[in-house]
Amino acid sequence: MRTAFNLAVLAFGAMLNCAHVDSASAWGDEGHQVVALVAQSFLEPDVRKRVNALLAADTDPLTAHDIASAATWADKYRDANVDNSRERTRQWHFVDIEITGPNLDQACFNHPAVPNGKPASDGPKDDCVVDKIQQFAAELTDPATDAEERVVALKFLLHFVGDVHQPLHSSDDHDRGGNDKRVSASGLSAGNLHHFWDTEFVDQLGPDARTIASDLIGHITSAQQTQWQSGGPSDWAKEAFAISKADTYGELPPPNQRGSFRLSDDYVAMATNDAALQLSKAGVRLAMILNQALRRP
Repeated sequence: MRTAFNLAVLAFGAMLNCAHVDSASAWGDEGHQVVALVAQSFLEPDVRKRVNALLAADTDPLTAHDIASAATWADKYRDANVDNSRERTRQWHFVDIEITGPNLDQACFNHPAVPNGKPASDGPKDDCVVDKIQQFAAELTDPATDAEERVVALKFLLHFVGDVHQPLHSSDDHDRGGNDKRVSASGLSAGNLHHFWDTEFVDQLGPDARTIASDLIGHITSAQQTQWQSGGPSDWAKEAFAISKADTYGELPPPNQRGSFRLSDDYVAMATNDAALQLSKAGVRLAMILNQALRRP
């Protein structure tokens, strides 16, 4: 089966030198790579081989085909905007649970079903990250899923499990997930609140994804691993929402006269700790999903 994804990425490969590509990704590339590398360490040996084999069979040019690189694919596919990929998949990356009047069902467009006979990758554009994780996990589990769709499902899962753990991808304060709030902090370039949680606080954890992942893995206890494997995507979204309500938004200082926020050193330290915890949880939970989906009977 020649999917729209294959056609789109092949076309995008020819456009790389002439197209400007916008990017707005939960955790940024480094954070998603961290999640994938943490997950890799918790994969069962046979499952790790199957993940590597699926990625090795992938031929699209958007990313390299190791697990860390593939975890960034969903953003790159969206940002390519070939075959209207930005419009079709943009809303799959988050669930805008409003800080005032939170309602996950409403934020998930009341959970629209994938049309009969269609793969999850052709699902409605008005859907949320919670539903897409469940749909792609089901496809990856089902041995009858088309071979190309299984690779697509894997790559979306590698990314979306990270997305749902970023507090500003599971919450909103009528500010486009923090994109409309200008912030600054000592030693950091001014930007918006969403960018700070995507990138700046992850950068505080180490010089590169492998170093950060190695440090996080070394601090995850067996008890934490067991505890974090409970629940499912909706529970994880609500958990990230609670962090956002209490910390991301709850600890913001009052805005200055120009409406921007100056983050204290204490806020940066708190947010960095939250980022480390959420990246760790995402990695353990991604491994759990992949182990369940790809474990041989």
